[in-house]
Amino acid sequence: MARSEQQGLQVLSALDAAKTQWYHFTAIVVAGMGFFTDAYDLFCISLFKKTKLLGRIYYTDLSHPNPGTLPPGVAAAVNGVAFCGTLSGQLFFGWLGDKLGRKSVYGMTLMVMVICSIGSGLSFAHTPTSVMATLCFFRFWLGFGIGGDYPLSATIMSEYANKKTRGAFIAAVFAMQGFGILAGGIVTLIVSAAFRAGFPKPAYQDDAAGSIGTEADFVWRLILMLGAVPALLTYYWRMKMPETARYTALVAKNAKLAASDMSKVLQVQLEDETEKMEEMVSRGSNDFGLFSSQFARRHGLHLLGTASTWFLLDIAFYSQNLFQKDIFTAINWIHKARTMSALDEVFRISRAQTLLALCGTVPGYWFTVFLIDVVGRFKIQLMGFFMMTVFMLGLAVPYHHWTTPGNQVGFVIMYGFTFFFANFGPNATTFVVPAEIFPARLRSTCHGISAACGKAGAMIGAFGFLYAAQDPHKPDAGYKAGIGIRNSLFVLAGINLLGFAFTFLVPEANGKSLEEMSGEAQDNDDAARGSKVQPSMA
Repeated sequence: MARSEQQGLQVLSALDAAKTQWYHFTAIVVAGMGFFTDAYDLFCISLFKKTKLLGRIYYTDLSHPNPGTLPPGVAAAVNGVAFCGTLSGQLFFGWLGDKLGRKSVYGMTLMVMVICSIGSGLSFAHTPTSVMATLCFFRFWLGFGIGGDYPLSATIMSEYANKKTRGAFIAAVFAMQGFGILAGGIVTLIVSAAFRAGFPKPAYQDDAAGSIGTEADFVWRLILMLGAVPALLTYYWRMKMPETARYTALVAKNAKLAASDMSKVLQVQLEDETEKMEEMVSRGSNDFGLFSSQFARRHGLHLLGTASTWFLLDIAFYSQNLFQKDIFTAINWIHKARTMSALDEVFRISRAQTLLALCGTVPGYWFTVFLIDVVGRFKIQLMGFFMMTVFMLGLAVPYHHWTTPGNQVGFVIMYGFTFFFANFGPNATTFVVPAEIFPARLRSTCHGISAACGKAGAMIGAFGFLYAAQDPHKPDAGYKAGIGIRNSLFVLAGINLLGFAFTFLVPEANGKSLEEMSGEAQDNDDAARGSKVQPSMA
């Protein structure tokens, strides 16, 4: 390791050895605010929040005893287009981040997010179908921008961090997702409470038309447009950050600019290593591409490991939303829809979502932040998948026991632990590891591929299991009979167990430099020794 540092560029060694400084925390906040916005935007329109309000506003039949809900196809489209956009953005911006640089592409993703957050709230039209179509258009492109933030945020943070606390810094960026989810609940709570106090409405069963009111249409639009605020705030600070030294030196091959940028950031004097950079370039020791046999030999299994574990994790993670209605009913915060007005329902569901995020989602993220550089990525991911398997089985085997009156508290606790070990486990580590183990010129691309596989799993979890978990005898309106929740839980436990197995394909990056993990340091050493031996061979 000492030899690798000696042969490598001083600017990279300085970054690896740097003490935790103010710029580290600035980078966490700047990169993390993008993730904060991502989570806010994607979770604010979940089925148990805005889509119920949209159903009341646009699909209520006043002659029916219950308020309207979004048809299954429309509900799937509103969320599904965002997933599709995110997957596309992860692949496209991941590739572009390696071609044009992290910083310039980072600004592009934010502007897309700002424009489409505002556009989502301005989805005006004359018919429910056209409103939903316009909303889906903007949600797709919003997801496209959000998708780009996955590989770019992780890559920027990994390339700025020192190797001692790199895992915690990348995990802290991802942990801002928890605060984004929490903020989505709080903002919805505040906005709906304010409108409910200013424009009180009767319950649907008392006055069907009056329970909705025109004000409800402003609530969801305002909340969606507020998602543009953190992205706007982030844009200024992102544009002030210099390009990462690893991209500038190892990809753009400009050692002088890398040293100059990092001298300002680290507040130390770094020498111009242009000659050493030219020598490294002339060796051409580490210039293989993504589809080369050399990449397949060195990193093929690593990419399979990061992509498969993220895919399997997101199937299980996003399918957990299927059980939220049971949780909300158990804590007696959600009543029958007809006994509430539109804004009452939004308020109550927001309160439940906020409590769930506060107690189950946020703590798991920060356990990972504090322990990832102590325990290691590999052990945390193994533990997370194993514990998720245990708690899924704990819910599935005695499922009939949990659903009988008086036992719901135990169900809530088991469900909460499943979320906790997802976040103090693979939900965080699958984001961290792909940013650490691939070469600089392919790092963003490989992270984007891994993240896109995760989003494909999310679509299976959110929509495939929505249909699969339907009661085989009494499915919900608009759905066909499925295998039921209990059998779905058994399937999910098996998926978590597969994630546990595929984790063994992923190497441990704890305490190692990015160049050691990618093999770039070893290549430089081998090439340096080869260049010294070559004259004597002649």
